[in-house]
Amino acid sequence: MKYDYLIVGSGLFGSIFAYEMNRIGKKCLVIERRDHIGGNVYTEKRENINVHMYGAHIFHTSDKRVWEYINQFTEFNNFINSPVAVYEDKMYNLPFNMNTFYQMWGVKTPSEAVSKIEEQKREANISEPENLEQQAISLVGRDIYTKLIKGYTEKQWGKDCTQLPAFIIKRLPVRLTFDNNYFNDRYQGIPLDGYTAIIEKLLENVEVRLECDFFDNREHWENIAEKIVFTGMIDQYYDYRYGQLEYRGLRFETETLDMENYQGNAVINYTEREIPYTRIIEHKHFEGSDSDKTIVTREYPSEWKPGDEAYYPVNDDKNNSIYAKYEDLAHNEDNVIFGGRLGTYKYYDMWKIIDEALNAVDDEINK
Repeated sequence: MKYDYLIVGSGLFGSIFAYEMNRIGKKCLVIERRDHIGGNVYTEKRENINVHMYGAHIFHTSDKRVWEYINQFTEFNNFINSPVAVYEDKMYNLPFNMNTFYQMWGVKTPSEAVSKIEEQKREANISEPENLEQQAISLVGRDIYTKLIKGYTEKQWGKDCTQLPAFIIKRLPVRLTFDNNYFNDRYQGIPLDGYTAIIEKLLENVEVRLECDFFDNREHWENIAEKIVFTGMIDQYYDYRYGQLEYRGLRFETETLDMENYQGNAVINYTEREIPYTRIIEHKHFEGSDSDKTIVTREYPSEWKPGDEAYYPVNDDKNNSIYAKYEDLAHNEDNVIFGGRLGTYKYYDMWKIIDEALNAVDDEINK
C-alpha cells in the first residue's frame, strides 16, 4: 500500500482529516472529482469579492473547540446573518421576531404578538401537528406560514408542505425581541480570505489529485491505501444495494453587475412559490468588499438525479429507513470511514462537519 489514507473528497471533513493525519506522519492522498478543492465551501475571488460558488456559507457555532480550531487557518470577520424575506413586494425581517410581527400585523409589544399567534393557532385547531404545514401554523400562525414559509419551503423541497415531515421546521427561530440575528450562536463570521484559503492551508502538505472520480477506477483506488475516508454518497459506495437515497439539487445563476450595491443585504429570500429561485445572494456584503462592481447569485432548488451534485439529504421516514441499512454496513467496515453530509446522510452545518472530522481523527489515533 502506497498511502495510509485515501481521502475521497476535499471538503471540510476530508481536508481536516488529511491535515491532522499528515501532522502525525501519516501519508495521505486526497482525490477530488471536481476541478478545485474545497467541496461546497469553495470560494473564488472575482472583482475583489470572495464569491461563494455553491451558495451562502455563513459560519456559526457555540462550540469553542471548533471555533478556535478553524481560527488557526484564517481570520474571521464579525458578520451577523440578518436575512430579509420578500413576499408580494413587501419585505420582512428574518428570523421571525418583533420586527417581523410589526411588519406583518402592526403589533408593537410581545404580548400583542403572542396574542395574534395564539389566535391564529386556535383558528387552525391543531392539537398534534402531523406535517410541516400544521407544525408551522402551530408555531407562528397562518399569516406568517402562508407568506413566509409555505412557498419557500415547497420550492426548497419540491413537495407540498402537507407532504413534508413536521420535524423539518421544529427548530424554527421565533423571538419576542427586536433581534434580526438569525443565529443564536456565540461565534459567527466569514473568513476574510474566503473558505478556499482555509482548505489550501489544510492541504498545503498533502498530495491532492483533482478531477479524479473514485468510481471511474474503483479497483485501483481501493488498493492504494490502508484505509479509505469516503465523503461521497454512501448509497453509491455500496452500489445502491438497498436502493437510492433521495437528495435535493441546486442550480446557481451568478452575474457581475456594474454597480456598487444591488440589494443592500447579503441574503434576501423570495418566498412566493411562483418565483423560481429561493434567494438572491450579494456576496460583497459578507465581507464589506471594496469593489466598484457587485456579484449576485440566484439560487434555484431542483430535482436531483444520479450524476447531479447532491446538496440536501431528504431525511424523511422512507429515506432514513434506507440509510439505516447502509449505516449498518458502514459500522462493520474496518478500513472505511464515512464522513460529511453525503457520507452520513445528514444535513450538517459547517461547525458540525469540523466537529465530526476531529472526532474521527481522535478515534483513529486512539485505536
